[in-house]
Amino acid sequence: MTDTVLTDTVLTDTVPAEPSTSRPAEPAEPAAPAEPAAPRPPERARSPRGRVPGWWPLLACAVLGALLGAAYGLLTPAKYTATSFVVVAPTKSTDPATALGFAHAYGRVVTGGAVLSDAQRAVRIPADTLRAGVQAVTSPDAPMVEISGTDARAGRAATIANEVARALTRNANASSKTTGVKLTVFSKALAPTAPSSPSALIATAVGACAGGLIGCLVLLVRPAARRETSGPAAAPGTDRSEPRPADGDPHRRPAPQKVNGGAR
Repeated sequence: MTDTVLTDTVLTDTVPAEPSTSRPAEPAEPAAPAEPAAPRPPERARSPRGRVPGWWPLLACAVLGALLGAAYGLLTPAKYTATSFVVVAPTKSTDPATALGFAHAYGRVVTGGAVLSDAQRAVRIPADTLRAGVQAVTSPDAPMVEISGTDARAGRAATIANEVARALTRNANASSKTTGVKLTVFSKALAPTAPSSPSALIATAVGACAGGLIGCLVLLVRPAARRETSGPAAAPGTDRSEPRPADGDPHRRPAPQKVNGGAR
Protein backbone atom coordinates (compact mmCIF):
# COMPACT_ATOMS: atom_id res chain seq x y z
CA MET A 1 0.00 0.00 0.00
CA THR A 2 2.84 2.38 0.85
CA ASP A 3 4.74 1.49 -2.32
CA THR A 4 1.71 2.30 -4.47
CA VAL A 5 1.33 5.78 -3.00
CA LEU A 6 5.03 6.52 -3.49
CA THR A 7 4.85 5.36 -7.10
CA ASP A 8 1.91 7.66 -7.90
CA THR A 9 3.70 10.56 -6.31
CA VAL A 10 6.84 9.96 -8.36
CA LEU A 11 4.84 9.70 -11.58
CA THR A 12 2.97 12.92 -10.84
CA ASP A 13 6.17 14.79 -10.21
CA THR A 14 7.86 13.48 -13.36
CA VAL A 15 5.02 14.13 -15.86
CA PRO A 16 5.94 17.27 -17.91
CA ALA A 17 3.40 20.08 -18.23
CA GLU A 18 1.63 20.38 -21.59
CA PRO A 19 2.61 23.44 -23.59
CA SER A 20 -0.01 26.27 -23.88
CA THR A 21 -1.81 26.38 -27.21
CA SER A 22 -2.86 30.04 -26.90
CA ARG A 23 -1.04 32.54 -29.18
CA PRO A 24 0.60 35.56 -27.65
CA ALA A 25 -1.36 38.83 -27.98
CA GLU A 26 -0.35 40.89 -30.95
CA PRO A 27 0.69 44.44 -30.34
CA ALA A 28 -2.13 47.02 -30.95
CA GLU A 29 -1.93 48.99 -34.15
CA PRO A 30 -1.13 52.63 -33.64
CA ALA A 31 -4.09 54.97 -34.11
CA ALA A 32 -4.21 56.85 -37.39
CA PRO A 33 -3.17 60.46 -37.01
CA ALA A 34 -6.13 62.87 -37.14
CA GLU A 35 -6.32 65.01 -40.22
CA PRO A 36 -5.98 68.71 -39.53
CA ALA A 37 -9.16 70.77 -39.82
CA ALA A 38 -9.66 72.70 -43.04
CA PRO A 39 -8.47 76.28 -42.63
CA ARG A 40 -11.30 78.77 -42.34
CA PRO A 41 -11.29 81.20 -45.22
CA PRO A 42 -10.67 84.77 -44.18
CA GLU A 43 -13.68 87.06 -44.17
CA ARG A 44 -13.91 89.32 -47.15
CA ALA A 45 -13.50 92.93 -46.31
CA ARG A 46 -16.57 95.01 -46.97
CA SER A 47 -16.20 97.53 -49.71
CA PRO A 48 -17.93 100.92 -49.74
CA ARG A 49 -20.23 99.56 -52.45
CA GLY A 50 -21.56 96.94 -50.04
CA ARG A 51 -23.07 99.69 -47.90
CA VAL A 52 -25.49 100.73 -50.66
CA PRO A 53 -28.99 99.34 -49.88
CA GLY A 54 -30.47 96.78 -52.21
CA TRP A 55 -33.55 98.91 -52.93
CA TRP A 56 -31.57 101.78 -54.46
CA PRO A 57 -33.15 101.28 -57.95
CA LEU A 58 -36.57 102.08 -56.46
CA LEU A 59 -35.35 105.34 -54.97
CA ALA A 60 -33.40 106.32 -58.07
CA CYS A 61 -36.34 105.69 -60.41
CA ALA A 62 -38.74 107.57 -58.15
CA VAL A 63 -36.46 110.61 -57.99
CA LEU A 64 -35.86 110.53 -61.73
CA GLY A 65 -39.59 110.27 -62.42
CA ALA A 66 -40.33 113.19 -60.10
CA LEU A 67 -37.74 115.33 -61.88
CA LEU A 68 -39.15 114.48 -65.30
CA GLY A 69 -42.70 115.17 -64.11
CA ALA A 70 -41.70 118.52 -62.66
CA ALA A 71 -39.91 119.45 -65.89
CA TYR A 72 -42.98 118.53 -67.92
CA GLY A 73 -45.29 120.55 -65.67
CA LEU A 74 -43.06 123.62 -65.77
CA LEU A 75 -42.07 123.59 -69.45
CA THR A 76 -45.37 122.54 -71.03
CA PRO A 77 -47.73 125.50 -71.58
CA ALA A 78 -51.06 125.35 -69.81
CA LYS A 79 -54.15 124.33 -71.78
CA TYR A 80 -57.66 125.75 -71.32
CA THR A 81 -60.87 123.98 -72.31
CA ALA A 82 -64.28 125.60 -72.95
CA THR A 83 -67.51 123.70 -73.70
CA SER A 84 -70.70 124.57 -75.57
CA PHE A 85 -73.85 122.46 -76.04
CA VAL A 86 -76.06 121.99 -79.12
CA VAL A 87 -79.50 120.37 -78.80
CA VAL A 88 -81.24 118.47 -81.58
CA ALA A 89 -85.00 119.09 -81.52
CA PRO A 90 -87.48 117.12 -83.67
CA THR A 91 -90.12 118.86 -85.76
CA LYS A 92 -93.83 118.21 -85.40
CA SER A 93 -93.83 115.30 -87.81
CA THR A 94 -90.68 113.60 -86.42
CA ASP A 95 -90.38 110.98 -83.74
CA PRO A 96 -88.17 111.96 -80.71
CA ALA A 97 -86.12 108.78 -81.21
CA THR A 98 -85.15 110.09 -84.64
CA ALA A 99 -83.72 113.23 -83.04
CA LEU A 100 -81.53 111.08 -80.78
CA GLY A 101 -80.18 109.20 -83.80
CA PHE A 102 -79.38 112.44 -85.63
CA ALA A 103 -77.62 113.80 -82.55
CA HIS A 104 -75.17 110.89 -82.69
CA ALA A 105 -74.72 111.43 -86.43
CA TYR A 106 -73.98 115.15 -86.05
CA GLY A 107 -71.54 114.41 -83.24
CA ARG A 108 -69.43 112.42 -85.70
CA VAL A 109 -69.34 115.16 -88.36
CA VAL A 110 -68.29 117.99 -86.04
CA THR A 111 -64.62 117.54 -86.97
CA GLY A 112 -65.48 117.22 -90.66
CA GLY A 113 -64.24 119.58 -93.32
CA ALA A 114 -67.55 121.43 -93.92
CA VAL A 115 -68.06 122.40 -90.28
CA LEU A 116 -64.44 123.28 -89.52
CA SER A 117 -64.01 125.32 -92.68
CA ASP A 118 -66.89 127.58 -91.60
CA ALA A 119 -65.48 127.91 -88.08
CA GLN A 120 -61.97 128.61 -89.36
CA ARG A 121 -63.04 131.84 -91.00
CA ALA A 122 -64.14 133.23 -87.65
CA VAL A 123 -61.34 131.82 -85.50
CA ARG A 124 -58.55 132.47 -88.04
CA ILE A 125 -56.21 129.65 -87.01
CA PRO A 126 -54.75 126.83 -89.13
CA ALA A 127 -57.09 123.95 -89.92
CA ASP A 128 -54.83 121.35 -88.30
CA THR A 129 -54.64 123.36 -85.07
CA LEU A 130 -58.41 123.83 -85.08
CA ARG A 131 -59.03 120.11 -85.68
CA ALA A 132 -56.63 119.14 -82.86
CA GLY A 133 -58.39 121.49 -80.43
CA VAL A 134 -61.99 120.38 -81.11
CA GLN A 135 -63.72 117.41 -79.52
CA ALA A 136 -67.39 116.35 -79.68
CA VAL A 137 -69.22 114.03 -77.28
CA THR A 138 -72.84 112.82 -77.51
CA SER A 139 -75.19 111.57 -74.81
CA PRO A 140 -76.67 108.05 -75.06
CA ASP A 141 -80.07 109.13 -73.69
CA ALA A 142 -80.42 112.81 -74.71
CA PRO A 143 -80.35 114.42 -78.21
CA MET A 144 -77.47 116.75 -77.33
CA VAL A 145 -73.97 117.35 -78.70
CA GLU A 146 -71.18 118.58 -76.38
CA ILE A 147 -68.48 120.55 -78.25
CA SER A 148 -65.19 121.34 -76.46
CA GLY A 149 -62.49 123.74 -77.62
CA THR A 150 -58.93 123.57 -76.24
CA ASP A 151 -56.24 126.22 -76.62
CA ALA A 152 -53.32 127.80 -74.78
CA ARG A 153 -55.44 130.93 -74.23
CA ALA A 154 -58.70 130.81 -72.34
CA GLY A 155 -60.53 133.36 -74.51
CA ARG A 156 -59.65 131.63 -77.76
CA ALA A 157 -60.72 128.25 -76.35
CA ALA A 158 -64.21 129.66 -75.77
CA THR A 159 -64.24 131.21 -79.24
CA ILE A 160 -63.34 127.88 -80.86
CA ALA A 161 -66.15 126.03 -79.04
CA ASN A 162 -68.76 128.69 -79.89
CA GLU A 163 -67.79 129.06 -83.54
CA VAL A 164 -67.79 125.30 -84.15
CA ALA A 165 -71.23 125.05 -82.51
CA ARG A 166 -72.59 127.81 -84.75
CA ALA A 167 -71.05 126.22 -87.86
CA LEU A 168 -72.63 122.85 -87.00
CA THR A 169 -76.01 124.50 -86.45
CA ARG A 170 -75.91 126.34 -89.76
CA ASN A 171 -74.91 123.25 -91.75
CA ALA A 172 -77.52 121.03 -90.07
CA ASN A 173 -80.42 123.51 -90.34
CA ALA A 174 -79.79 123.91 -94.05
CA SER A 175 -81.26 120.43 -94.53
CA SER A 176 -83.79 120.44 -91.67
CA LYS A 177 -86.74 119.90 -94.04
CA THR A 178 -85.18 116.66 -95.20
CA THR A 179 -83.97 115.37 -91.83
CA GLY A 180 -86.97 116.53 -89.78
CA VAL A 181 -84.78 117.88 -86.95
CA LYS A 182 -83.50 121.31 -86.03
CA LEU A 183 -80.31 122.22 -84.15
CA THR A 184 -80.09 125.03 -81.62
CA VAL A 185 -77.18 126.29 -79.52
CA PHE A 186 -78.36 125.33 -76.06
CA SER A 187 -75.45 126.77 -74.03
CA LYS A 188 -72.56 128.99 -75.12
CA ALA A 189 -69.00 128.42 -73.94
CA LEU A 190 -67.39 130.82 -71.46
CA ALA A 191 -63.72 131.57 -71.01
CA PRO A 192 -62.36 129.15 -68.34
CA THR A 193 -60.64 130.56 -65.27
CA ALA A 194 -58.36 127.56 -64.55
CA PRO A 195 -56.30 125.46 -66.93
CA SER A 196 -57.45 121.95 -67.75
CA SER A 197 -53.90 120.61 -68.03
CA PRO A 198 -52.27 119.18 -64.87
CA SER A 199 -50.27 121.54 -62.69
CA ALA A 200 -46.56 121.16 -61.97
CA LEU A 201 -47.30 119.63 -58.55
CA ILE A 202 -49.60 116.99 -60.00
CA ALA A 203 -47.16 116.25 -62.81
CA THR A 204 -44.37 115.79 -60.24
CA ALA A 205 -46.46 113.38 -58.16
CA VAL A 206 -47.48 111.37 -61.22
CA GLY A 207 -43.86 111.19 -62.38
CA ALA A 208 -42.68 109.98 -58.96
CA CYS A 209 -45.37 107.28 -58.88
CA ALA A 210 -44.48 106.12 -62.38
CA GLY A 211 -40.78 106.06 -61.52
CA GLY A 212 -41.45 104.09 -58.33
CA LEU A 213 -43.43 101.54 -60.32
CA ILE A 214 -40.56 101.13 -62.77
CA GLY A 215 -38.15 100.75 -59.84
CA CYS A 216 -40.29 97.95 -58.38
CA LEU A 217 -40.24 96.17 -61.72
CA VAL A 218 -36.44 96.48 -61.83
CA LEU A 219 -36.18 94.89 -58.37
CA LEU A 220 -38.44 92.03 -59.46
CA VAL A 221 -36.55 91.18 -62.64
CA ARG A 222 -33.08 91.56 -61.12
CA PRO A 223 -31.37 88.17 -60.62
CA ALA A 224 -31.49 86.87 -57.07
CA ALA A 225 -27.75 86.23 -57.15
CA ARG A 226 -27.10 89.96 -57.14
CA ARG A 227 -29.30 90.53 -54.11
CA GLU A 228 -27.62 87.82 -52.03
CA THR A 229 -24.05 88.13 -50.77
CA SER A 230 -22.16 85.03 -51.79
CA GLY A 231 -19.09 83.85 -49.86
CA PRO A 232 -15.57 83.60 -51.39
CA ALA A 233 -14.89 80.62 -53.61
CA ALA A 234 -12.85 77.79 -52.14
CA ALA A 235 -9.29 77.27 -53.33
CA PRO A 236 -8.63 74.30 -55.63
CA GLY A 237 -8.10 71.09 -53.68
CA THR A 238 -9.58 72.40 -50.44
CA ASP A 239 -11.69 69.87 -48.58
CA ARG A 240 -15.11 71.46 -47.91
CA SER A 241 -16.30 68.47 -45.83
CA GLU A 242 -16.88 68.65 -42.08
CA PRO A 243 -13.52 68.71 -40.20
CA ARG A 244 -12.66 65.67 -38.15
CA PRO A 245 -12.16 66.05 -34.38
CA ALA A 246 -8.61 66.60 -33.25
CA ASP A 247 -6.71 64.46 -30.80
CA GLY A 248 -7.94 64.71 -27.25
CA ASP A 249 -11.55 65.28 -28.25
CA PRO A 250 -13.80 63.27 -25.85
CA HIS A 251 -16.29 62.63 -28.65
CA ARG A 252 -13.68 61.07 -30.92
CA ARG A 253 -14.20 57.35 -31.50
CA PRO A 254 -10.98 55.27 -31.24
CA ALA A 255 -9.83 53.19 -34.15
CA PRO A 256 -10.58 49.45 -33.89
CA GLN A 257 -7.75 47.27 -32.63
CA LYS A 258 -7.03 43.69 -33.62
CA VAL A 259 -6.65 41.24 -30.76
CA ASN A 260 -5.99 37.52 -31.31
CA GLY A 261 -6.62 37.85 -35.05
CA GLY A 262 -10.05 39.63 -34.81
CA ALA A 263 -11.46 43.07 -34.24
CA ARG A 264 -12.49 43.98 -30.72
